[in-house]
Amino acid sequence: MTQQFNYGVIGCGMMGQEHLRNINLIDGARVHAIFEPDAEMARKSQEFAPDAVMCGSVAELLALEELDCLLVVSPNYLHVEQLEEIAATRPLPLLMEKPLYTDPEHAARIAEIQASYPAPIWVAMEYRYMPPVAKFLDALEKTTGGVKMLTIREHRFPFLPKVGDWNRFNEKTGGTLVEKCCHFFDLMRLALKSDPVRVMASAGQVVNHLDEVYNGERPDIWDSGYVIVDFANGARAMLELCMFAEGSRYQEELSAVGPDGKIEALVPGPGRFWPDELGDAPTSQVIVSPRYPKGPKVLDIPVDDSLLAAGDHNGSTYYQHVNFLAALRGEGEIEVSLQDGAWAVRMGHAAQQSAATGEAVAL
Repeated sequence: MTQQFNYGVIGCGMMGQEHLRNINLIDGARVHAIFEPDAEMARKSQEFAPDAVMCGSVAELLALEELDCLLVVSPNYLHVEQLEEIAATRPLPLLMEKPLYTDPEHAARIAEIQASYPAPIWVAMEYRYMPPVAKFLDALEKTTGGVKMLTIREHRFPFLPKVGDWNRFNEKTGGTLVEKCCHFFDLMRLALKSDPVRVMASAGQVVNHLDEVYNGERPDIWDSGYVIVDFANGARAMLELCMFAEGSRYQEELSAVGPDGKIEALVPGPGRFWPDELGDAPTSQVIVSPRYPKGPKVLDIPVDDSLLAAGDHNGSTYYQHVNFLAALRGEGEIEVSLQDGAWAVRMGHAAQQSAATGEAVAL
């Protein structure tokens, strides 16, 4: 019989509800309790977890004896405070949404938790688990003979509305190169098997949210940029972000090149945004291009329809939870550590600093 895990979920906005839908697909997992302070989001979350206990605070949720693990999907600026409350009150196994923190000064607080937290913490870097990206990562070394150049492009839609419009302001998100791009910096470290030593960036707000005003304040969140990262092992990586390019066929395009060849991954955006008049939404692909003999091979990487229906991340949320629970059962390892999550944020902050100052930032 599969071991049952009862989740306590903190935060059930748009991404939190995606987590709920995916937990529902997993044998041996259920949402036992939810804390969501926004009444409308709480109501919507009950559609996906009708039997969950609705709690009025983090403390009330943590007091429930039935909980086996926690999932934090609250707004970015609450992450550190809530992580500290959990660590001090009831440090259960935890899946923590990205970004791990938003302010560079929070890094020391995260390091303190890392040194003392007695249970597993997994940082939610979903992009690792998109099937085309997972295939790309698995075939990377064999195809390239050791990656020397890695490029990640995301051409996508603007930031969606969130409760209280918190994602329109750098103070609450950590900045676009933290909030949105920590996924990509995590992929860089994972793919290159090395840590960054220098970051250079050019980025800013050029199209989106320029005419919006919230409580008398104009959004300052960036919508585009380039980031170049040098790594300790001599490899280089580049990120290209554009958040006013939702007309693209593919949302993410990854390319890695080494002495033996090149491999690419092409990942479509959420199917719900694909126009019906254009027919079926694109299928994910991986393209393997050896140098000798030449002959690119295109591999379609279909994603199960039920997983596509459960969220906007090509099934990755589901696979992430499956692996997280396997680790809790002793059948796998924690694959995305607090250190991984902290590095991704640190790289994002360095990129923000570089773009703001026009200078390279050493790490």
